[in-house]
Amino acid sequence: MARFGKIQVLEAIVATGMVPVYYHHDIATARKVLKACYEGGVRVFEFTNRGDFAQDVFGELVKYALAECPDMILGIGSLVDAGTASLYLQTGANFVVGPVFNPDIARVCNRRLTPYIPGCGSVSEIGFAQEAGCDVCKIFPAGSVGGPSFVKNIKAPMPWTMIMATGAVEPTEENLSAWFGAGVTCVGMGSKLFPQQAVDNGDWPSITALCKNALSIIQKNR
Repeated sequence: MARFGKIQVLEAIVATGMVPVYYHHDIATARKVLKACYEGGVRVFEFTNRGDFAQDVFGELVKYALAECPDMILGIGSLVDAGTASLYLQTGANFVVGPVFNPDIARVCNRRLTPYIPGCGSVSEIGFAQEAGCDVCKIFPAGSVGGPSFVKNIKAPMPWTMIMATGAVEPTEENLSAWFGAGVTCVGMGSKLFPQQAVDNGDWPSITALCKNALSIIQKNR
């Protein structure tokens, strides 16, 4: 069961400005990555449903966070159907993210007062998602649907829109300043925060450093 209320989750997403996006089939590695992010100041983390038995790894990660990262808000990503969303909500997901907008997932999450952040590629999709109760919409793949210019043009007629950009986001001054300058609420960031070499070598301090630096850049550009 989710440990954090909907408002608490949304406030953390807004305050942090960055949601790391990660999957690994090995629970020991997933724990190390989660801890490295936590030590870097991250308080919202999206584990993705991308491999066999991902739900088992997520369940163990939730238990680990309870003991070692008590302020970490764990969510689940890459969900496209309501049945899988229900499974993860019961396993402890505090928010749900998907690459598409599925009204059935919105209903499931609304019933449990859990934030649902769907993937949208057009203004109409964002509008439909907002009608279904989605406070934050993920533009995805952000670099392909128009980048920062797309965000800026959405915010002009719909200034209330809260956007998470995922895809083509990097932990650099140039990249993050463009996204936040355009008006995103937060960004989702995957492989650029978790270089494969660092994971393979167990270089967790480098991941912590990347997180700290990215969060610093975000705060400076708000």
